[in-house]
Amino acid sequence: MTRWGPELREGADTMFRLWAPDRDAVTLEIDGAPSVTMDRDGEGWFSATAPAPAGTRYRFRLDKDLAVPDPAARLQAGGVHGWSVVVDPAFAWSATEWRGRPWEETVLLEVHPGTLGGFEGIRRKLPAIAASGITAIELMPVNAFGGTRNWGYDGVLPYAVAEPYGSPAELKTLVDTAHGLSLSVFLDVVYNHFGPDGNYLNAYASAFFHKEVDTPWGGAVAVDADPVHRFFVDNALMWLGDYRIDGLRFDAVHAIENDGFLDRMAHEIRAALPERHVHLVLENEKNDTDRLRAGCYDAQWNDDFHNVLHVLLTGETSAYYGDFADNAAERLARCLKEGFIYQGEGSPNHDGKPRGKPSGDLPSTAFVAFLQNHDQVGNRAMGERLVRLTDRERLRAATALLLLGPQIPLLFMGEDEGSESPFLFFTDFHDELADAVREGRRREFAKFDAFADEEARKGIPDPNARSTFDASIPKPGPQAGEWRALYRDLLALRHVHIMPRLKGTVGLAADVTGPGRVKARWRMADGAALTILIDLGDAPEAIVGEEGQLIYREGDRFAAWIAE
Repeated sequence: MTRWGPELREGADTMFRLWAPDRDAVTLEIDGAPSVTMDRDGEGWFSATAPAPAGTRYRFRLDKDLAVPDPAARLQAGGVHGWSVVVDPAFAWSATEWRGRPWEETVLLEVHPGTLGGFEGIRRKLPAIAASGITAIELMPVNAFGGTRNWGYDGVLPYAVAEPYGSPAELKTLVDTAHGLSLSVFLDVVYNHFGPDGNYLNAYASAFFHKEVDTPWGGAVAVDADPVHRFFVDNALMWLGDYRIDGLRFDAVHAIENDGFLDRMAHEIRAALPERHVHLVLENEKNDTDRLRAGCYDAQWNDDFHNVLHVLLTGETSAYYGDFADNAAERLARCLKEGFIYQGEGSPNHDGKPRGKPSGDLPSTAFVAFLQNHDQVGNRAMGERLVRLTDRERLRAATALLLLGPQIPLLFMGEDEGSESPFLFFTDFHDELADAVREGRRREFAKFDAFADEEARKGIPDPNARSTFDASIPKPGPQAGEWRALYRDLLALRHVHIMPRLKGTVGLAADVTGPGRVKARWRMADGAALTILIDLGDAPEAIVGEEGQLIYREGDRFAAWIAE
């Protein structure tokens, strides 16, 4: 089986490989050394071995006018159009006994490496993160992308760490430090498309894509072809193996349109790393519960949880929030008891097409819940956070629901400090591509009432402006102390009362007991019952009665009990 990417061998030699079935000849160019003609096999794989120790810069010459980087390079020098670099995967790990944490102990903090000072900047924050009760960080994609600023989802070299964030060794140091503090590290990976700047695959491997299958990014990635399947599965195994990442979040897998690929990838990963706690999480607009059965994926990001709570907290009903506008409290009740809200019903935002499959039989831990994340903040035109969109009392109640409820909670960087800094969509493209991204971004918001007018859309920040990135660096909010204390206290309660009995927790009942008021109950692993009442209505009713041991209360907005 042919593998992608360079293989450093004993001594100073490296084996180089490239799948280029559209080409009859490929030349290996090594900076400062003679070029090497690569051998071609019958399946379009080119290979060559040459003296090239770690640090050697190389690229592939396709013809006199075009040299391309290695699509499986571990590092670039000079950006995604520059030279690829041979990397020695060896690293002196300190946390050698680390095997990960059980999924039920997970509390995720999603972070963007670029806005936090790269890998080293995040590493310096880890002691404070661990002390807060958070148990895992989730890095937005770290793969190489065009320019110096990007969310990471425009990556074009999935194996290479983005130069602006740091080196492969610095990423490993971040992971090693996290493990020494008992923190897991998750990583977002993007296997559904490539970005628009620096993707050369069509120049030599057009079979990497199904041109006849249209997606927002062009032809669909041909994951049914063996070289393409290997490209992505081996990429996942690289992050989990070479970098000792503890879990992967797979971006927008509904756009891959190949469930067989997803299942095979999950089984290959689990077979390769049986001795570790490795967690696999999907983003899947389809709410496809078949992928969440035993042996495949641990959980899915639960956009339904966010969307219905956003409606209840803010009153916004434009665009996709319209799917949750009517009977919002009833929808929240279903979400708390059964996980997904849409389980096969028609979605107005999807032109009435059915969305989802039944989820009531799944454990609560099959769902990752959140009030905010990079999408839900950053895909707003002005990047506002909830602290700017709702009142303090409702937000504290919703935070308590997130952190004491049985779904796996995810926080977004700055959230636990009451940050009022926006998180905007930012890129670093130039010329015609920059214009297209700017105008495309503004057109996206025509469906929203506040931006129906073209003049209003002109006020949406330019993604390519440096000021847009700078504004997105999270700063503690004016009430940071209060919010830190709230998150710390709630997470301490979660560690004591929820985590030890969370495995296998299932919903028992959830009822609407007033406008915006829901009471839900779950059976936990040890037989205890967790009961939560949340009231997000305009005039919350007094909370009366006892449902067991009261573990937390927020006035008349929220209460949680454990009955053993």
